[in-house]
Amino acid sequence: MTFLVLLLALLVERFSRWRLHIQQDIFWLRLLDRVETNPDLAGDPRRALFRLVLLSALVLGVLLALLSLPLYGWLALPLHVFVLVYSLGRGDILTELKPFREAWRRGDSEAACLAAERDLAVGAEESLSLLRRVQGYLLWQAYQSFFAVIFWYALLGPVAVLAYRLTALTGEHTSLPALREHSVRLRHLLDWLPARGLALSFALVGNFGAVFRVLLRYLSDREVPAAKVVIEAGRAANEGLEAEVLAGEAGLMTLDELWQLLVRAGMLWYVVMALAILFL
Repeated sequence: MTFLVLLLALLVERFSRWRLHIQQDIFWLRLLDRVETNPDLAGDPRRALFRLVLLSALVLGVLLALLSLPLYGWLALPLHVFVLVYSLGRGDILTELKPFREAWRRGDSEAACLAAERDLAVGAEESLSLLRRVQGYLLWQAYQSFFAVIFWYALLGPVAVLAYRLTALTGEHTSLPALREHSVRLRHLLDWLPARGLALSFALVGNFGAVFRVLLRYLSDREVPAAKVVIEAGRAANEGLEAEVLAGEAGLMTLDELWQLLVRAGMLWYVVMALAILFL
């Protein structure tokens, strides 16, 4: 059923607007607000994180266990798809990039900088740095929105992906520094393995030698951020990204090449998972 759920979630994400209706965080944000205003929980970030992430994941696990008993578990299929789609990243990467792409194509560096700051939360003082940051944004958002979620679903199921997304949401939305620190630390642990898995995929579908050197540098380093691993590996996989400022269409081609790299890596993951399901 795992591969079927992955295919259904991909179809929902790509060819329907259900994702917008499924990814409603209002109830969880209300829970976050209650936790932050509770003096006992606000002063104990571990208990707060348990309430926000682990307790929700445990409730989901119990519900899935109950639905898995009748009809050989097929009643749990819609819930699997719902949770997987909910756990994907927020927003649409390509849509968010459109204003920046249009400004960059015109050669309007000021408008491109404003679009990057407004839509991508990316800032830079000069064009080469801005383009590099946008390339990094594309790689990281694709990883945390899709690849990390698919990895944990294939490995541990919907409970793990819900825990991953709620951990990320906690770090992004909480106003409590201690709670943010604990959630960021937990997410760092959750990102360690899938980030290196994606880097290995980049090596297989891109410049193997260059990416493998990046992997060797960070393979056993537990402190390096996952974003650094993903971005450096993605840039190493595509030759030519270290060139001088590429204005207009030439610069946008680097973003298109990175997107195609991500598409190839995604296809590789699906093929590997299909073979694993067939032969293991």
